Amino acid sequence: MEKTFNLVRREDGIAVLTIDVPGETMNTLRSEFGPEITKILAEIKADTSIKGLVLASAKKDCFVAGADISMLDACTSVEDAKALSQQGHIVFNELEAMSIPVVAAIDGVCLGGGLELALACHQRVCSLNGKTMMGVPEVQLGLLPGGGGTQRLPRLVGITTALDMMLTGKQIRPKQALKMGLVDDVVPESILLATAVKMALKGKRSPKKVKQSLVNKLLEGTPFGRNIIFDQAGKQVQKKTQGNYPAPAKIIDCVRQGMAKGKTKGLEVEARHFAELVMSTESAALRSIFFATTEMKRETGAGDVVPRKVNKVMVLGGGLMGGGIASVTTSKAKIPARVKDISEQGLSNALSYAYKLLDKGVKRRHMTPSVRDNIMSLMTTTTEYKGIKDADIVVEAVFEDLNLKHQMVKDVERECGENTIFASNTSSLPISQIAEAATRPENVIGLHYFSPVEKMPLVEVIAHKKTSPETIATVVAFARKQGKTPIVVQDGAGFYVNRILALYMNEAAQLLLEGQSIEHLDKALVKFGFPVGPMTLLDEVGIDVGAKISPILAAELGERFKAPAAFEKLLSDDRKGRKNGKGFYLYGSKSKKKAKQVDESVYQVLGLKPGVNAEVSEVAQRCVVQMLNEAVRCLEEGIIASPRDGDIGAIFGIGFPPFLGGPFHYIDTLGAGVLVAKLEKYQAKHGDRFVPCDKLKQMAQSKQRFFD
Repeated sequence: MEKTFNLVRREDGIAVLTIDVPGETMNTLRSEFGPEITKILAEIKADTSIKGLVLASAKKDCFVAGADISMLDACTSVEDAKALSQQGHIVFNELEAMSIPVVAAIDGVCLGGGLELALACHQRVCSLNGKTMMGVPEVQLGLLPGGGGTQRLPRLVGITTALDMMLTGKQIRPKQALKMGLVDDVVPESILLATAVKMALKGKRSPKKVKQSLVNKLLEGTPFGRNIIFDQAGKQVQKKTQGNYPAPAKIIDCVRQGMAKGKTKGLEVEARHFAELVMSTESAALRSIFFATTEMKRETGAGDVVPRKVNKVMVLGGGLMGGGIASVTTSKAKIPARVKDISEQGLSNALSYAYKLLDKGVKRRHMTPSVRDNIMSLMTTTTEYKGIKDADIVVEAVFEDLNLKHQMVKDVERECGENTIFASNTSSLPISQIAEAATRPENVIGLHYFSPVEKMPLVEVIAHKKTSPETIATVVAFARKQGKTPIVVQDGAGFYVNRILALYMNEAAQLLLEGQSIEHLDKALVKFGFPVGPMTLLDEVGIDVGAKISPILAAELGERFKAPAAFEKLLSDDRKGRKNGKGFYLYGSKSKKKAKQVDESVYQVLGLKPGVNAEVSEVAQRCVVQMLNEAVRCLEEGIIASPRDGDIGAIFGIGFPPFLGGPFHYIDTLGAGVLVAKLEKYQAKHGDRFVPCDKLKQMAQSKQRFFD
């Protein structure tokens, strides 16, 4: 069996222990490494000629990326999971108890269990490599750092900083790590090992005192002050998670008990809480998302077809979408983008939008002004079809008008090469209709981004019947380079995400017209787990945009997509939402308080008086069952290829609650029979828009599930 750990003794008395997991590009920690490392530590202890130990990695750009998550799926009980955490504790405690100095030399990714390993060393030095990042992202998988992280991190960097790291899962860059006391030194990659050896030769040192703000010093210095920190953190967590995620509260409890009762007790609490979280449905759902996205990264979207290389991109339209698309193309994919707009104003808007996004990085010291300017130089602009003959992909982001899009297709076919891909960022028009104007329909595809482009992780890649596999594979690879998660969906009005969203929004509108208040609707769906409520979302997207999409969907897909007629009244009152400062909520100088306030005058416009608010869970359920039913209908019609793609699309596209694992995982949790019964109950009361789709009925009868 190939070894993972390799020990080399140097002449100066320092031993270097190198981690190199055989056959993997990244180092991850696995339970089977336990005996191997215990044996090596015993060997080091017995060798009196070893005066110090340096821990390093043989992998480029990776110290240790964390624990191997697939180990957790093998746990069948809380006891199994607890044993995993305790095994980590034994090894790390042994490392920490070494009588010789132990130094971690960190180059590249050092996350989760990797950082916990480094924390068990007496000192840490990291490289200035751009890939060097430290953090404990376990909370993002519904877990907590189970290798002693909840105990060692607060003692090293202070309670407030440690909680911030553990509750957000944020990644820390080298200079930041030095400032907060997470590492003792930061050096260029070329002298990392030499520096670590020098540190080890100097012998054991007591850790430096953490530099803290006066407030944190006062609070963290007394039991009373610490309780204030824990209570505040608890309140913030409750507000943010709505009680839907158990991990953050357990993280706070581990730190609280460890600080009050000592490290041994803290580790005991950590192992117990870790084990309970591993077996929770929330963590199982979050881990399924992690595995699904990892799996999708290996897929081309078109089988074995090899994507073409993209060297130049053209974006049609310099609006918010166009500017955002050009920005992620240059900053993330590092591909030159040429923006075309009919007006100079549109072009300067696109440039300033991209510049502002990059400048944030400069202000936060994540990049230098010269890097920002180099990225900006990849973006050029034009009001005519010039300098675009060699564009590999043209992304169209103009108004939702079929005639205009037809014109764009013709222009691009005339001005660009015969292999140039025409990708439309339409949100509702079927791609086959856009491709009708093309002489090369195999090059036409949909590439639907979500707003704001730089923040939203999902893109839908929409193939119509004549799109070539090579076009699909090229666009999927391009979207990935932009830092996006692409899902391939088949053509049809609204595609997948907007289609399931439209019915959810329509139902929220029906509830509003039945007398539910705006805040109550939003509160109910945030409590359910959505990042924002439907009314806030409508204001953000634009009431006018919703009004444009609705008739297209109703015409193509039927009556159930018809938006309530009362919405016309909002548009005739010029209510478009945030963009013109007039919607369901108050904006600008009108909203005096920090919290968003409802614009009460909207009720008069709609001719309504809010009545008695229904039960929160009832309001949420009525909106959500519509989304679930339509998601299954999309699978039934072949719009999405699999339940997995449907889950990823809903979570990354519209913020479907991640702890539920996506619509299809959630239906499995409920049971198809339960969902059908709910839909039929609503159908009897509110009409045929709630008719359960055939596939759901059939699954209910045969007690089928989407996932095993």
